[in-house]
Amino acid sequence: MKFFVDTAEIDAIAELNDLGMVDGVTTNPSLILKSGRDILEVTKEICDLVDGPVSAEVVATEADDMIAEGRKLAKIASNIAVKVPLTWAGLKTCKTLTDEGQMVNVTLCFSTNQAILAAKAGATFISPFIGRLDDINLDGMDLIADIRQVYDNYGFETEILAASIRTVNHVTDSARIGADVITAPPGVIKKLADHPLTDKGLETFLADWAKTGQKIL
Repeated sequence: MKFFVDTAEIDAIAELNDLGMVDGVTTNPSLILKSGRDILEVTKEICDLVDGPVSAEVVATEADDMIAEGRKLAKIASNIAVKVPLTWAGLKTCKTLTDEGQMVNVTLCFSTNQAILAAKAGATFISPFIGRLDDINLDGMDLIADIRQVYDNYGFETEILAASIRTVNHVTDSARIGADVITAPPGVIKKLADHPLTDKGLETFLADWAKTGQKIL
């Protein structure tokens, strides 16, 4: 499974990238706003930092404008994945940019039918939003499982990018179901290392070591 970091904060990306935990980055207008940076500037910096795909989202709603924005974003770096919403205009943009050889991440997916459309339009990634489905009392993992089955049934090459990841359990469940990628905030990725028994075991080992009166360095 690939890990994409869902942030536009350079320091957070760099920290995880140094540990080999970054296969790509996803951004969106909300994350750009939170960073307080210019979208083109921060996106270029992220692309220079990581080798994998960096999703940069269009903000237009009409296809012609989306395509123009997507082409401009694609010029930032060779590892840009243009991010478009799952609307008919977004699908038209996806097909156009994909035909031009550009990676495209189709986002805001909430149904299997939408995922089928994205795959047929040539999307590189489809981003089902797990957490937002959970918010309305639907199981986001059911959607991941359904998309996985359909894509496998027909050999679609679009990668399933589990998005709106909010808990470590979301990561585990996505991996078990067979999502190709998860994108999560840095804090969630860091929490994957946490376990109370690890903490307890380390505490015991350190207490016993102190009793020996020895030093390694």
